[in-house]
Amino acid sequence: MTARYAFNRMELSGSLGDLGTLLPIAVAMILVNNLSATGIFLGIGLFYIVSGVYFGLTVPVQPMKVVGAYAIATAMAPQEILASSLLMSLFLLAVSLSGGIDVIRKLTPRAVIRGIQLSTGVLLMAGGVRFMLGTSKYQELRGAAEPFLNAPDLGPIPFGVLLGVLGGIVTLALLENRRLPAGLAVVVLGLLCGLLFGAGGGLAAISPGFHMPKIMPFGLPAGTDFTFALFALVLPQLPMTLGNASIAYTDLSREYFPEKSGRVTNKRVCVSMALANIGAFLLGGFPMCHGAGGLAAHYRFGARTAGSNLMIGGAFVLLALLLGEDIVAVLNLLPMAVLGVLLLFAGSQLALTILDLRQRKDLFVALLILGITLAANLAWGFVVGIALAWALKWKKLSV
Repeated sequence: MTARYAFNRMELSGSLGDLGTLLPIAVAMILVNNLSATGIFLGIGLFYIVSGVYFGLTVPVQPMKVVGAYAIATAMAPQEILASSLLMSLFLLAVSLSGGIDVIRKLTPRAVIRGIQLSTGVLLMAGGVRFMLGTSKYQELRGAAEPFLNAPDLGPIPFGVLLGVLGGIVTLALLENRRLPAGLAVVVLGLLCGLLFGAGGGLAAISPGFHMPKIMPFGLPAGTDFTFALFALVLPQLPMTLGNASIAYTDLSREYFPEKSGRVTNKRVCVSMALANIGAFLLGGFPMCHGAGGLAAHYRFGARTAGSNLMIGGAFVLLALLLGEDIVAVLNLLPMAVLGVLLLFAGSQLALTILDLRQRKDLFVALLILGITLAANLAWGFVVGIALAWALKWKKLSV
């Protein structure tokens, strides 16, 4: 059995693997929704550290994507986002302490879990390509493919595409290299490009100090905020959280760490996310979860122990306390295309879990979930997939 903690280049590389999911949504919610940068990144860091120490292996931390996407697209007020954090924590506590999550897990066939993982992986890959092409929602909001770079295109080829291709080649060449891990190399490459092409302009205005977070910086949300958050954010997010952030994540953790994942149960994962969202509510952060995609990212780029959580979590806590709201200027050094490379390879790792399905009916269920996810959303794919998987157990139905 591997050690509970390791602190080396591979763990550092793996700890950076999910930045492509985390940073764009976090920075967008700071700039568009006026959330607290200190609260967001302090909450992320603490969630990484506490969950890593408790579960004893590498544990992902991700924003709740349905909440994040809708909040950014509609420029939602901070109070409504914070209301969703508290409501989501109450739902997760209820479904875990009542045993409801275990019932849902028993009713979820393996083909559905693989379909969720496949769909999440494809969405991550598509998101990575959008970052390289400059067509993601965040880049459209900023009005530029690389909002913080002064980088020239090579004729008709955008600089982001060039950087994405270069990052992809570096990743392919170093994925199995333990002396120079791929995730670390790609992030360092991105930081150098950021400094070289003008993304460091905001660093001069940074004034390091000790920035204590404010408790409830936006006050207590009103009743109307809770009502709106329930129907616009929480109910659409909940099936995805239960399907991907709990059931699919727990399954993948046991696959990657069969000897170490004894504590990673659906009930404990739900409680972990619930407590994190209570913390986000108090700090003025955003709703957070675990997730199969995040675990695939950390694992693919080298993370195997809770040491990766302590490194990335400690970095976020330190930056939040030292820089406060100025932390965004440091994070903006990473080009969107580099984040896209991380997303692309994390998504491919997760999508390939479908390879252990052998039955035609199981493959059909997984692919249908993918189709529904692309046409509608993962929540509907999860619900329809469960119904179809059970219906196909009837021998008179065939595909």
